[in-house]
Parts: sequence; structure tokens; C-alpha cells
Amino acid sequence: MSAIQNLHSFDPFADASKGDYLLPAGTGDYIHIRIRQRNGRKTLTTVQEIDDDYDKKKPVKVYKKKFACNGTIVEHPEYGEVIQIQGDQHKNISQFLVETGLPKDDQLKVHGF
Repeated sequence: MSAIQNLHSFDPFADASKGDYLLPAGTGDYIHIRIRQRNGRKTLTTVQEIDDDYDKKKPVKVYKKKFACNGTIVEHPEYGEVIQIQGDQHKNISQFLVETGLPKDDQLKVHGF
């Protein structure tokens, strides 16, 4: 009976899932700001990939007051928590994020028109 020493299973592919290309939401290198077209001229600005260490309710409250728009936090199945702001606010949000020092200029990616 002493011949059976190791009863723990070994997963040879465990380290492969820890690669940089498979990072979970919120741990990426970039903060993505996207603009989506709604109805006609209506647009929606989304901010995603902000670290989970930060409280997302506070920036939404500041955005709503500073930019005179409405906003909310939505749970997305792939991206996690996403901030949604009414209107085309991508310039205002990117400028505000850089001023607060959360990301650097090269860590912001703006998608859309």
C-alpha cells in the first residue's frame, strides 16, 4: 500500500489559462470608451474595464452632475460591470478620466465615431 503516494490530480494545462490574452474583465490594460447608436440621433456612451477595486457609483454620480446627462451601471455577461451614459460624452469622459489620474493617455481606447 505504500506504493501509492500521490493521490492528487495534476492539470498540465493549468498554467495555459493564466496567459495575458485571457485576462478576466476588469483586469485589462485598457479602459474602453464606446459609443453606440440608439434611435435616430440618440447615442449611448459606455465605459468598461475599470478595475473592480474602484466604486463605479461615484464616477457615475459625478458624470451625471458635470455633463448634465443620465447614467447607470449595467451588468454585462462578458465585460462585467459597464457604465452607461446618455449622449455622446466620449470626449468629456476621456478628459475627466485623465484629469483624475485613473488611466494614462495610452491606457484609454475610444471606439466609435
